Amino acid sequence: MTTISLRFDDDMKKELDDMCDEMGMNLTTFFMIYAKKALRERRIPFDIAAPIDPFYSEKNIRQIRKADSQVNDGKVIVKTMEELEEL
Repeated sequence: MTTISLRFDDDMKKELDDMCDEMGMNLTTFFMIYAKKALRERRIPFDIAAPIDPFYSEKNIRQIRKADSQVNDGKVIVKTMEELEEL
C-alpha cells in the first residue's frame, strides 16, 4: 500500500467531505472510485477544456461569414472618414 497526501483548501475539503458523507463514503473511497474509473477507461473521467477565445465563438464566426459574404456580393457601403463624421 502507498499513501498519497493532498493539500486542499479547508472549505473545499469540508464541502467534499460533506458530499461524500451524503453518498455514504469517505474521501478515500471517493478517490479510489475515481482512480479505478480512470484506469478502467484509460482517460480522465470528465471533460477538461480551456476557455474558448470569444473571437472564435460560433456566434462570432457566423457574423464574420455573413460580413464576408456581403463584401463578396458587393453589398457594402464605402464611406470616407469625412463622410462618416458628417453623419
